[in-house]
Amino acid sequence: MGGRPNRGDAWGGVGIAWVIVSTIIAGMLVWGGVGYLVDRWLDTDRVFMGIGVVLGGAAGIYQVYLRYGRGDGARS
Repeated sequence: MGGRPNRGDAWGGVGIAWVIVSTIIAGMLVWGGVGYLVDRWLDTDRVFMGIGVVLGGAAGIYQVYLRYGRGDGARS
């Protein structure tokens, strides 16, 4: 379960691509939702929601990098 597709499989990376996209979108939705709740609680106008979306996207990208992007020297 290395997370990398076989070179001969033309559709091998499609599943990984969906995982990457959904990880980034889920981070944006979850942390944007938390920011929305903080905005409602503090009665501010979408300040923390925007911050949550940006931080959620950055956290999703970092999570994808940790799982797929590190070049740890292992080649298949």
